[in-house]
Amino acid sequence: MKMRMESGIPGLDTLIQGGFLQNSVNMVAGETGTGKTILCAQFLWHGLQKGDSCLYITLEEDPKDIMDDAMQFGWDFDKFEKKGLFKIIYYDPAQVNNLGSVIVDEIKRIDAKRLVIDSISVVALIVENASQTRKILYNIINTIKRTGCTAIVTSEMPEGTKLLSRSGVEEFVVDGVIVLNYLEYAAGGLDRSLIVRKMRKTKHGKDVYPMDITAKGIVIKKVSE
Repeated sequence: MKMRMESGIPGLDTLIQGGFLQNSVNMVAGETGTGKTILCAQFLWHGLQKGDSCLYITLEEDPKDIMDDAMQFGWDFDKFEKKGLFKIIYYDPAQVNNLGSVIVDEIKRIDAKRLVIDSISVVALIVENASQTRKILYNIINTIKRTGCTAIVTSEMPEGTKLLSRSGVEEFVVDGVIVLNYLEYAAGGLDRSLIVRKMRKTKHGKDVYPMDITAKGIVIKKVSE
């Protein structure tokens, strides 16, 4: 029996046999405004409630803005940061070659069990050479796997394309791929939806599932709802 880690997203764990595989790296992909950062914050917030130390590495947004946005759902990350159970850091993507060692150091510092990197797509914008981009991303993801953390990395899908990532490599290296949609695949009377595109060693749901962003965070609904 594979050990699972609850996602904290109501309705999602039933689609992936109880949660993410422990020590897996999962990619959440979507265009701008689909809810990727909210899902990541919700995943970490749930972990903190379960006693898991959590690490959030942002390569784009200011940490304060992320924490302020989380407060609209009642997620007070500052309280856990003061206790040493949560850490959020901005990392300059221009220094991406050193990101692997930073991940390892920061995870050890707080004994993190859950990790988010938001957004890994920035690497493809910073590193112009495609083969070098693939090498860096491959190394980052495999470094995460060696830490023992269960992780989510986000990927910004290029607008107007069917691509899941800018580099085209992340989706093949990660263990799971979840795609968030806004308007394009409306379902269940809602304008947002979720698709589980890939989940290794998991019998996952294969439909387009209605997704709602409520006052308490993201909720995934059954197709019939």
